Amino acid sequence: MKRKPRVLFAAYEAEPFLKTGGLGDVAGSLPKALKAQGYEIRLIMPKFGSIPEKYKARMKHICDFTLDLGWRHQYCGIDSLKTQGVTCYFVDNEYYFNREKPYGYLDDGERIAFFAKAIMDCIPYIPDFNPDIIHCNDWHTALTPVFLKSKYCPEELQGVKTIFTVHNLKFQGVYSKWCVGDLLGFTEDEAGYLGLLEGDTVNYMRGAICMADRITTVSKTYAEEICGQFFGEGLSYIFLNRKEVLSGILNGIDTKRYEPTTDSNLYKKFTDDYFESKRVNKEAFQAEMGLEVNGDKPLMVIISRLTEQKGLDLVLWILGELMSQDVQLAVLGVGDQKYEDSLSSMAGFMPEKVSVSLTFSEPLSHKFYAAADMILVPSLFEPCGLTQMIAMRYGTLPVVRETGGLKDSVMPYNKYTGEGNGFTFANYNAHELLFVLKDAINLYHNEPEAWKKLVENAIATDFSWDSSAEQYSALYKELL
Repeated sequence: MKRKPRVLFAAYEAEPFLKTGGLGDVAGSLPKALKAQGYEIRLIMPKFGSIPEKYKARMKHICDFTLDLGWRHQYCGIDSLKTQGVTCYFVDNEYYFNREKPYGYLDDGERIAFFAKAIMDCIPYIPDFNPDIIHCNDWHTALTPVFLKSKYCPEELQGVKTIFTVHNLKFQGVYSKWCVGDLLGFTEDEAGYLGLLEGDTVNYMRGAICMADRITTVSKTYAEEICGQFFGEGLSYIFLNRKEVLSGILNGIDTKRYEPTTDSNLYKKFTDDYFESKRVNKEAFQAEMGLEVNGDKPLMVIISRLTEQKGLDLVLWILGELMSQDVQLAVLGVGDQKYEDSLSSMAGFMPEKVSVSLTFSEPLSHKFYAAADMILVPSLFEPCGLTQMIAMRYGTLPVVRETGGLKDSVMPYNKYTGEGNGFTFANYNAHELLFVLKDAINLYHNEPEAWKKLVENAIATDFSWDSSAEQYSALYKELL
């Protein structure tokens, strides 16, 4: 194939239209990076009611048709919009997608099955675009490779290849066995052949892992981890069986969006003097959050969903001892009640040292990144993680557990050579976290030149999409 492959990039959410997590960041930025490499790449996602009106007003209706899903015959419309050079398609069905939230409904299995089938069924109706590859992301699109290998695949799509990217194996799309016939229209034998059946349940992601032509994850280490039982979430044996088509490609970030010298969300945009800029932002942040205003006091932050996965149990176990150090902590996020309550209690007990913001605000998160000296990411598991990459753009050093993309993106500080761009610990152990935090605090207070060099290393680390896009490009070419 002389021309570069045409790619349809399928995701349930994408910036700037809708984002609830890292998938939205990736789907909003990776297609742009591949477009810059000369690919004809287009994005497809649902037309959610919560998409800002300024985007919906610019959409153009492309086509509509009736989509068959089990015994259902549903309207399916396709609208389009071009933004930042990438053509985006939106699957329209108000019954399924014109709701307050993208997730959290009893019929999520049906809504997501509809979207996955629409990805395939819409292609014959879209003018001037016949993809060579459909790049599917996470369990919301997992049924697309399944449908393409089934009796429902249109004749003109027989040669289309699929890539399935696992962003978080924890969420697989597991539903009752009744879905086989009623919703998906397969017999049990067909569903078994397609990899969908798992005992008395239907597992959408299992089907994609069995049927996709290539499988990727969002870091090299996570690709290795999911082949073992602890991280494999019940599917490790399938990853092992298909290891020859499994690879890990580390995510990147949109470096223009996270650029401290131009970031209008900050108290003050950074100048060439990062350290003075950080001090100005830190002191303004401390004042806003009610912390003691002191630019010399090390400030740690957590910017995260407050869940077990993110290592909050380790933080709570050592929180009292940690806050006896000369340090401040600010938390931004929402999640499980037990973590919200425990952190809020500590903030109430030590308001000059601890601040907790139980919300998530994109502009506020930028202030956290710019003000902090360290960001804590002690995750139990982390397929990739973006916060550690973003933090380094703002001269904030990550403290991470060596798992998944955290291990691949953070090089531990070496006190003998000065190498590294952060601090790491290996085992899921609260006091390992505490010991590395004490080392970091000691370095900050007592070895300012070594700290400065480490910050400069972090700032210089390249987390743009260029390297990752090149690896996806090589994968696309290899696949065809």
